[in-house]
Amino acid sequence: QATSQILKHKKSPSRVVNELDTRGSHFYLALFWAQTLAAQSDNPELQEEFRGLARALTENESTIVDELNAAQGQPVDVGGYYHPNDQQATEAMRPSQTFNALLNMIHAKT
Repeated sequence: QATSQILKHKKSPSRVVNELDTRGSHFYLALFWAQTLAAQSDNPELQEEFRGLARALTENESTIVDELNAAQGQPVDVGGYYHPNDQQATEAMRPSQTFNALLNMIHAKT
């Protein structure tokens, strides 16, 4: 259900600057999965675990997408093509402070 939302809502990445890129489509994948897990009733613990994240991602969608789009259009040094620097690549692929903070809240629980 969650994965099909990417196609249904046309959130696949574009190669055009200022349109959704891979980082943006990953945000939407996280959003749709969180929403689906929060809406299901087969596993109440899982539902409760993702309810807050789904709400926070939904409420911050425009801010997150704006932050992701703002990172487009400039060259990025990731420390090498075949062997990128992990820190530099992480910074380049996670430019939304809002999205990072929400993901870190979930990561801190595990």
